[in-house]
Amino acid sequence: MSKNIVLCGVGGQGTVLASKLISGAAMNKGLSVKSAETIGMAQRGGSVFSHLRLGKDACCPMIARGTADVLIGFEPGEAVRMLPYLKKGGQVIVSSRSVMPVTAALAGSGYNGSEMLEYLRSKVDKLIVVDTEKACRELGSTKIVNLLLLGAAVESGALGLSADDIRQVIVSRIPQKIHELNFRALSYAGAHKGV
Repeated sequence: MSKNIVLCGVGGQGTVLASKLISGAAMNKGLSVKSAETIGMAQRGGSVFSHLRLGKDACCPMIARGTADVLIGFEPGEAVRMLPYLKKGGQVIVSSRSVMPVTAALAGSGYNGSEMLEYLRSKVDKLIVVDTEKACRELGSTKIVNLLLLGAAVESGALGLSADDIRQVIVSRIPQKIHELNFRALSYAGAHKGV
């Protein structure tokens, strides 16, 4: 298996943790993993992204434009911004919930993300939009967006990893008191087709 994966979002959404869960699951399967991420902006609510390269032919962590197999967008505008990295026929999994960028908030401009979702629908053949607000309400937590998106990515088959692969890493890297909530979030996409 060789995969190029881009994860992108806004600070505080769990983008980096999702990247580490995918990396851990791939390493547990004996795959070579290269990663690079921006984390400094996470504290300011700014853009955060991770590049993951899985497989024996991954020689450097950065993904060239037009070569990502999968793009996981925690925020629609960030997904649009990183769309040039997606290869033709690649898979996009994106949250429907928009988060106003700090720059837009400071400028006093309006932003709701619906235009970004429409843009993605017009440009991406393999698009899964996850209603993370609805899922968070149903599961009783707003801190599970990352596992909801990972679950949808696993369900799509785009990662080449199974839900069990991710569950094993959750057990080893996340506090036990929130395992059950994370497992439910991971399984949500499978139970709610067309999320």
